[in-house]
Amino acid sequence: MNRKILALALPNIISNITVPLLGLVDIAIVGHLGDDSLIGGIAIGTAVFNFIYWNFAFLRMGASGCTAQAYGARNFTEIASVFVRALILALAAALLLVVFRRPVGHAVFLLMDGTPHTMSYAADYFYARIWAAPATISMFAFHGWYIGMQNSRFPMYISIGVNVVNLIFCLWFALGLGWGIVGVAWGTVVAQYSGLMLSIILWGVYYRRFLRYIRIRECLKLDALLAFFKINRDIFLRTACIVVVYTFFTSASSGMGDTMLAVNTLLMQLFTLFSYLMDGFAYAGESLAGRYTGAHNVQALNRCVRLLLVWGGVVAVLYTGIYTFGWKAVLSLFTESPVILSEAGDYVGWLIVIPLVAFIPFTIDGILIGATRTAVMRDSVFLSTALFFAVYYGFRSVIGNNALWAAFLLFLIARGILQYFMTHRLKIIV
Repeated sequence: MNRKILALALPNIISNITVPLLGLVDIAIVGHLGDDSLIGGIAIGTAVFNFIYWNFAFLRMGASGCTAQAYGARNFTEIASVFVRALILALAAALLLVVFRRPVGHAVFLLMDGTPHTMSYAADYFYARIWAAPATISMFAFHGWYIGMQNSRFPMYISIGVNVVNLIFCLWFALGLGWGIVGVAWGTVVAQYSGLMLSIILWGVYYRRFLRYIRIRECLKLDALLAFFKINRDIFLRTACIVVVYTFFTSASSGMGDTMLAVNTLLMQLFTLFSYLMDGFAYAGESLAGRYTGAHNVQALNRCVRLLLVWGGVVAVLYTGIYTFGWKAVLSLFTESPVILSEAGDYVGWLIVIPLVAFIPFTIDGILIGATRTAVMRDSVFLSTALFFAVYYGFRSVIGNNALWAAFLLFLIARGILQYFMTHRLKIIV
């Protein structure tokens, strides 16, 4: 079982670590352009896209869980149908997002409270990068389907390719052509469409045999669509709450001044690196939990759950050690500002503790997605989000920025505890 977990988790870890590199490369480039407001502009622009794209992450999660269960049941027609349903939904959502980009951009920027200079940079970044939406959202469907098919190598290849292209074109557009923050955005657009093309090519070369199993009537059957939408509805609501918390974190930071916004942004980037590493094991949980649920193999599912939590704990301890002794060296890669580095030292303690509690909800999320027990995820996040805002507004006047980090820590702790007990100590999933 450990071999199966690592065979799926390690490519997913590599793939997931490359995902935040899109944002990290952007920050690293603008961080050396001589204007600290650019970091805030990228932070707000990235937070806006996180708000948008994370709300579409249900496409990847729903596709992976449903595909994995169909794979475990050896139902090839359903495997093909899930792919078609996810891709149709992705393209429809992307089209709406592009058509309504102006009102969407206006609405999400109302949530932010940056200086006019910073918000101007953020708007320039947003309205250029939005053209990558069809590629980005479509890749959610491809990645989820590949993971459900127990194939974590293809998402890894695609993510590596996207980041290589992103680095080349961001440097070229932003520095070589002198486009600045807009060049960074357009470099990301080119990279995302390159990733979509590679996704299509890999599917066509290795999975075109599933074309003969595609039945349009089967794909559009009402009961199947309702089941697919029910799963995706719960994941959407769960993800929306998480996005609200993450976006509010940036919004609240933006109201504390450009320096504090930059500090919190960079510290959250380090947390993001941990979360994407942990998601490698969560994705392995989606693949294996879905496979064993579809095959009705209770013994294998129970063993998978136990070992995934062990591996998650090991990763959390490793990251805590790295953050304890190396946080300043890592942050120095993204900014040369002594003021920002000095301020970050006052809050890095929160970052050191967070991995030790965050690995539990991250791991259990993957297991629940694979088992399609998404209502538990939804309800636990509802309650945890309420706790987050209660703690922040209850203590912000007393401890300032520390209240934001304390609320975020308790949000993660509550998710893990609630998931554990809502599943009757993880027994409901089997």
